Amino acid sequence: MVVDGAGAGTGAGTGTGGEPESSDSLRTFGAVVQALREHAGLSREEFGDLVGLSKHTVASVELGRRMPDPTFAARAEGVTGNTGALQKSVAHLARQQGLAAWFRQWARLEATAISLYTYECRVIPGLLQTRAYARAVSLSAPPIPSDEELDQRIKARLDRQDLLSTQRTPPCAFSFIIEQAVLERHTGGDEVTRALLDHLLDLIDRHWNVEVQVMPLRQPVHAGLDGPLQLLETPENKWFAYSEGQENGRLISDPKAISLLHQRYAKLRSQALTPEDSRSLLKRMRGAL
Repeated sequence: MVVDGAGAGTGAGTGTGGEPESSDSLRTFGAVVQALREHAGLSREEFGDLVGLSKHTVASVELGRRMPDPTFAARAEGVTGNTGALQKSVAHLARQQGLAAWFRQWARLEATAISLYTYECRVIPGLLQTRAYARAVSLSAPPIPSDEELDQRIKARLDRQDLLSTQRTPPCAFSFIIEQAVLERHTGGDEVTRALLDHLLDLIDRHWNVEVQVMPLRQPVHAGLDGPLQLLETPENKWFAYSEGQENGRLISDPKAISLLHQRYAKLRSQALTPEDSRSLLKRMRGAL
């Protein structure tokens, strides 16, 4: 997806995502690459020639702006003294591929959450997306990702869906409120939308821990006009919130702010269709395609 990255846009969390942006781990890895390169007495252009990259790509890696490809560390080790530092550190970067930098902290909290509430007015939440829908969303907004970046982004988004499992101990209770307009948009076309509606109905039927409500097109009084929001509860019963926008996301821990967002989410729940009425609407929409 505001992540991450759910998107998740938006980082992997929800929306279009983007090149995994600079993070502490990427910047640290890049600084090590630069230090080893300079210690070897190589310019960026010389180093690039030896590892098969342009000097501009080398600069992007060193500045923490680009995720190195899977073979980069092995190639770089051979021309920087075989210290082993790059091979050991690159494994930690791989865990974050496909997630926007701003989403990663929230994604770590998601992994152990016992309650997760999501209101989304732009796209279907990343945890509910199909592969085809995630692809269509990722290709909707510039810059268009490379095939490798697209695969990483979609994989990261789909991998997060393991969180929905009822086999987790304890399982997480999910509440999703989705604007009907998002479904009516038919992102990716009718075939993608048809498969998405089938997927949502199947999720509702198979996961007793997942509640989906649809906000109808006409709702004169609407508590979500400030945009999407997410709330989660940790195993220690501490609450966090997450707010996402264009190319950024914000983790919220202030109790007063979280209390306000809880009030808004409670109001949204009362304004949306009931879970059963939402399921009926999804079935009617599916039948109309």
